[in-house]
Order: sequence, then C-alpha cells, then structure tokens
Amino acid sequence: MFLKKLSLINFKNFDTKEFIFNENINCFVGNNGVGKTNVLDAIYYLSFAKSYFNPISSQNVRHHEDFFMIEGDYNRENRIENVVCSYKKGQKKFIKYNGKEYEKFADYIGTIPLVIISPADRDLIIEGSETRRKFIDGVIAQLDNHYLKTLINYNKILSQRNVLLKYFASNRKFDPIGLEVYDNQLELYGSVIFEKRRVFLDKFIPIFKKRYQEISNEREDVNLIYDSKLFDNTLTALLKENVDKDRVLQYTSVGVHKDDLTFLLNEYPIKKYGSQGQQKSFLVALKLAQFDFIKQRTGSNPILLLDDIFDKLDDSRVAQIINLVNHDDFGQIFITDTHKERTEEVIKRTKQPYNIFEL
Repeated sequence: MFLKKLSLINFKNFDTKEFIFNENINCFVGNNGVGKTNVLDAIYYLSFAKSYFNPISSQNVRHHEDFFMIEGDYNRENRIENVVCSYKKGQKKFIKYNGKEYEKFADYIGTIPLVIISPADRDLIIEGSETRRKFIDGVIAQLDNHYLKTLINYNKILSQRNVLLKYFASNRKFDPIGLEVYDNQLELYGSVIFEKRRVFLDKFIPIFKKRYQEISNEREDVNLIYDSKLFDNTLTALLKENVDKDRVLQYTSVGVHKDDLTFLLNEYPIKKYGSQGQQKSFLVALKLAQFDFIKQRTGSNPILLLDDIFDKLDDSRVAQIINLVNHDDFGQIFITDTHKERTEEVIKRTKQPYNIFEL
C-alpha cells in the first residue's frame, strides 16, 4: 500500500496544495518554517484522525479560515482507497474511508498503518510516563481494535471514579460501596490492558534491541523495562490498599494509567547518561522496531515518515540507517530535510526511485 495523492485545503500554513507521490521515497526540502513537517502531519492525520504535534483541531486550521480538509488516495494492491479528514470550527471533526464516515475514530485506527520518527519523539525520554504509555498503546492499538476500546473504557471509568472522589471530599462523605462499583470495572478493563502490554513488550523488546545494535554498530547495550505494580498485585487489591490516599488526593493514584517504561543504555537511564546522538539512535531504533512489529503482524509495510531524521546523528549512524532502508523492504517513505544536496546524495545510495519536493 502507498499514498498516491495528497490534497490539502487550509491545513496549517497551506491554502490549497496537491502532491503526487512516488511509491518508494518522497523528500520535502526547504528552509525551516515552509511547511515540510506540516505535510508529514497531514499524512499522519489520515491514519489517526489527529495531529502528531498538536491535538487541538482548531489550531491546525490555517489563520483567518474556519475549516481544513485533508484528502488522500491510496493504492492498495492496485485498488484506489480514499480517505478524507475534515474539521470546521464549532463542529465535529470527521473522517471518511471510501465514502464511509466513522462515528467512532477507534473503529478506524489501524486501517492505514503508519510510523513516524520525529525530533518531537525526544519527549519519550524527557517527559513523564504518560508519553511512554501513549507510545505502547499507539503500537498495540494499530493492531488490536479491542485493546483500544478497552483503553477508552478504562479511561472513562477512571475519570468517573476521580469525579466521585472529588465529590466525596467536597461533601465530606464517603460511600465505599459506590466506589467499589468503579473499582470492579477498573479491574475488568485494567487487567486486560496490563496483560496485553506485557505480552506486547515481551515480543517487542528483542526487536528493538536488534535495531539498536544495527544502528550503533553494536557499540552499546540497551533495554526497556516495563514498570507496573500489577506484576505483584491485582488492581482491586491496589485500589483498596490506596483508598485513603486517593480520598486525600482526590484522584486514583494506582492502576495501569500509572505504568511506565524505563529506557536503559548500558544498564543506566538514558535520560541521564546518554548523549544526544545515543538518545536519537535509541528513539530511531524504538520507531523502527515499531515498524517491524506492525509489519510482522499485518504482512504489509506501514507508511514511514522521517521528520528531520539526520539531526544530531553522526555520519556513521546516518550511514547505518540508510543502509537499513537500502536493504530492507520498507515500502513508502517520506523524508524532510533542510539540505537538498545532502538529502539527494543520501537517497541516491538507496538506488530506489524517489521524488524531491522543494517547498
């Protein structure tokens, strides 16, 4: 499957713009601020019905306009499939696939598999646990619609439990039976989420380690550690054990919404002990492992977006990444860079067809 045509109306800095893509490699080059990353974000939108960089839909509309529309034509086994994502201020965003509008975006996710590698991924290292949980959930959700719906239900019940805790505090009362209703539902959904995350990481971590070894020329050791209190206890028991704490805090302090991933380089936290180049290599390996994992389970290549991929990587690591793209069947790739000559020189080494778009 590949994206054949992309049409933009009032999306970010574009008024109207149309691109016809190569089925192999497509490069967007130009100075900072011309919209290279915005094109990648539009492609991301067609897979996830949201922006990778700014989740507030109204802020993705071009200035002085009141709507945007993104349309893509995909070639899947010589059949054209059409996706339209549109938003108008004050109205509900919608996504249509081959003319069918989806009431729930969760039913659509996974239709167009995609992986993005971006400088914004550094948040996975420097930000809090929520960012890393979203990474895990994002990979699983593209392959398992039931998991995504379970996660949505868990978060809905969690929000309701937190509202009840606030109600108890403001009214100086407590109803353990009422709270138990939410605890039982959190256990029901949370146990499924924990188990699917655990199984996923057992399979994902070896793939990730292999990718990092390829990028780093086996110079360093890396690992991912899944941190969850559910390894040692049930969620029901944890909720009961922490009920007094939750009443004081007025929110739920334990559960799968507190799970985390620890990123290790040579057995030490990469956030503290990894160089910028090592951290970037770690993140690239993480995303290439995501690509591999999705490909193994779907039998087809996700679309791969590489936003400013060569930033902060030394020449040897860039060479390793290009070598991987050259020898592996990666399918369709989109790349942004500020240096046309550098990009073209690197891409020519792959001996694959390509298009370069100057913005």
